[in-house]
Amino acid sequence: MLSIRKSLVVLLALVLVVSTAACTSSSNNNKTKNPDSGTVTSKPTEGTKDPEPEAKEEITLDVFSMLSNFSGEQTGWFAKVIKDKFNIKLNIIASNLEGGGDTKFATMMASGDLGDLVVFGDDGEKYLTAIEAGMLVDWTKDGLLDDKGKNILKYAPKAIEKNKANFGKGSSVYGIGFDVGDDKPGPSEAKDLTYHPNLRWDLYEKLGRPAIKTMEDYLPVLKQMQELEPKSATGRPTYAFSMWADWDGNMMVAAKAWAGLHGFDEGDGFNPGGFSLVSGDKEEIQGVLDEDGYYLRGLKLYYDANQMGLVDPDSITQKFDDVVNKMKDGQLLFTWFPWLDDTYNTAEHLAEGKGFALVPFEEERTFSYGYDPYGGQRVWAIGSKAKHPDRVLELIDWLYSPEGMMVSTNGPEGLTWELKDGKPVLTDFGVQALPANDSPVAAEFGGGSYKDGMNQLNNTSFKNTNINPDNGDPYDYNLWKSVLEKSPSKLEQSWRDAMGGALTAKEYLEKNNQLSVLKMIFTGTPPEIRSPELEQKRGQVADVIKQYSWKMVFAKNEAEFTKLRGEMIDKAKGLGYDEVLAFGIEQNKKVFEYRKK
Repeated sequence: MLSIRKSLVVLLALVLVVSTAACTSSSNNNKTKNPDSGTVTSKPTEGTKDPEPEAKEEITLDVFSMLSNFSGEQTGWFAKVIKDKFNIKLNIIASNLEGGGDTKFATMMASGDLGDLVVFGDDGEKYLTAIEAGMLVDWTKDGLLDDKGKNILKYAPKAIEKNKANFGKGSSVYGIGFDVGDDKPGPSEAKDLTYHPNLRWDLYEKLGRPAIKTMEDYLPVLKQMQELEPKSATGRPTYAFSMWADWDGNMMVAAKAWAGLHGFDEGDGFNPGGFSLVSGDKEEIQGVLDEDGYYLRGLKLYYDANQMGLVDPDSITQKFDDVVNKMKDGQLLFTWFPWLDDTYNTAEHLAEGKGFALVPFEEERTFSYGYDPYGGQRVWAIGSKAKHPDRVLELIDWLYSPEGMMVSTNGPEGLTWELKDGKPVLTDFGVQALPANDSPVAAEFGGGSYKDGMNQLNNTSFKNTNINPDNGDPYDYNLWKSVLEKSPSKLEQSWRDAMGGALTAKEYLEKNNQLSVLKMIFTGTPPEIRSPELEQKRGQVADVIKQYSWKMVFAKNEAEFTKLRGEMIDKAKGLGYDEVLAFGIEQNKKVFEYRKK
């Protein structure tokens, strides 16, 4: 394996070319420990156990999250849960919002401090570099894991086994993977998948539910829907596609989504992503710039959509939060990510028969993440400069407990849900607030709105479809027996009737063999990382692909679109695209061999 220390040298060298303003633009770069001490005096939040008898000093933990879309102090009901239980406040440093993932990581590495709680976007180069540089706590030292990680050891032992074998030379533990799943086959998602095409069902139904065979067939349907409802509830124009660039990594996320709808994803579940799109269940790989690949096909679809007036002109400059607000207002007609629908699919809208639902196309094979008892690539870790590593691990360990998972997923007991005869049921407030609505929260539970008070770390511990051992139902409230047995809304009933009686999108896609389920593997070794030279090429190529992708969508005519596509491919190849892709494909093929075992 190439020297990780060499990678670190190159990474830290990047800091020298980052402007002083970029390095000091946020006060979050400095430690913000609260020097004041205090005791837990407030009433414990419903749904949490009583704090330990001894009073604990109030501390503020810096959380460096490479996944969060929020920066600053966690507020609301989740903040109150953490404060009541641990006397901890959370200050979130989000690389997505503070210079970008590579720049912010390099800056913090150069400072010698990654914060207290560290959330890695994957277990690739950044995680390996941080371990090699001594920037993360080894949980096995001084009995830390044995003393403060009892839930982790009980409920996620294979995830610890993986981290020890892959990243700790068989003895050390520097973190734990997310989405630890029950040990069983099949799709791990709940009622919805990570990707699937959802449309405003009420408008689609008014058109007579026209058949859609290919991804391109959505465009004339969406144009007719726009003509049916050209304005939102507040009089703003509606669009089929409203996109954002702040999630783009190696490529434009919105274009990559179409690969996900055909059974491909960036990366293979083990190696970090690059420029290869990998089938979840077949030995098939596409290069992102393949002429007949789904990525370029997606860009052409958006170009055509823009020519039809279906693309929000703000897409190139807006952020994710802007899109959420537009969804709430009713400006969107299509989404790739069903969890985004929840902003519009309020109880009121659903009762009126309005809302988003799966509208599949015949060629669809949606990518599905299978269950993985070893945990996924996103990692929870502890920074080596943490003053209270035991307190940090106590928090992580709680997230890996049934209680912590239940609260962080569904809100506090007594606010959004309660137990009846040992089974979870939604409260009236829970029906109104879940999954992410702006319902006002009582002061005793933290105040503010339910949505704003949600866990802003943007990482999980268990799969929410895992069975909660405390009550026998899955963690996801949508799968509780009490919820499944309730009468469907007007929209839900309409959709179920049209889908042959399927109760959920997952059920429909599974019954119709339209899922590509990723088989998880365990290698006992870390992923092979790119050399510093190859990593530099990856970054340069990624910038070209992203810049040209957005230009292509908004090209003035097809001649300009074709010209830009040619320039993108030529420049990417000139900067080393083929070398980076070849390395990625080599690693992907190794994973195919593991899948056979």
